[in-house]
Amino acid sequence: MEIRRSILSVPGHIVKMHDKAAHSEADVIMFDLEDSVPVGSKKVARENIVDSIRRLDWSGKLLSLRINAVDTSFAYGDVIYCVEHCGSMLRSLVLPKVNHEGDIHFLARLLNGIESNLSPGHPISIEACIETAQGLERISRIAEASSRLKSLVFGIADFTASIGAPLTTLSAHGEDDTSNHSGHRWHYILNRIVTAAKSHGLYAIDAPYGNFQDEEGLIDSARMSRLLGFDGKWVIHPGQISIVNEAYSPSEHEIELAKQILEAHKEAEINGRGAASKEGHMIDNATVRLAEKVWEFAIQLGNIAS
Repeated sequence: MEIRRSILSVPGHIVKMHDKAAHSEADVIMFDLEDSVPVGSKKVARENIVDSIRRLDWSGKLLSLRINAVDTSFAYGDVIYCVEHCGSMLRSLVLPKVNHEGDIHFLARLLNGIESNLSPGHPISIEACIETAQGLERISRIAEASSRLKSLVFGIADFTASIGAPLTTLSAHGEDDTSNHSGHRWHYILNRIVTAAKSHGLYAIDAPYGNFQDEEGLIDSARMSRLLGFDGKWVIHPGQISIVNEAYSPSEHEIELAKQILEAHKEAEINGRGAASKEGHMIDNATVRLAEKVWEFAIQLGNIAS
């Protein structure tokens, strides 16, 4: 299991941010060639990313690259240049605005050709951004499009534009999404994405929270998506990393619950009983599976000894 709680988005053309990212606590560093990079800086951004990946120490981090959408003139060049120059260090390519499973087929086949020539040592995964009405409509087909697919990612601002929803904040990235609606206006979308992801063995990654000065809003946003089953969240500022890492990690309370569940289950097995109980609460196999996942993740994070 890869740890993908926090995914720090770093503009490809701003080198000083690469150095800061290398020293951050983010689980994943996502170099960006898309929205954060001006059209005139796309080429230099590729070169800067390759140089930073080769030059800096990325120990303990997964490296990812968000390329431009397949319907642009930049996408194929992003893939060929970056994968040929540093593909052995890239864990995944993030594909924005995936509207059709054919977008995944294109990228997977392009990677097949490059990797057959270079043999980078591991297959580069694909992360599909669901950020349009078309993409959500075809999400199940997208999720099963390639064995390279690693995760589904919610792109909140572009999705808002895609469906013609109103602009309610300066960034349109998740702030104030509860005060203007009787519930949470993206609840169905988030559920749809996480269900499609998990039914195909993929990670589900939530959109970034746009107001990096609003810690309480970020906490609420991250907690909600984790409750829905998301594995992590994009972050746009280093100050958001620790909050997101904590939100997507098992709490002390969760770890203690998991411990009690596993102990009660073990005792029931020793005594030849089926479902166990603890303080009036039934503990069946489904409960045990939940507890095992929490326990294993806590071990992987180093929160408890194996």
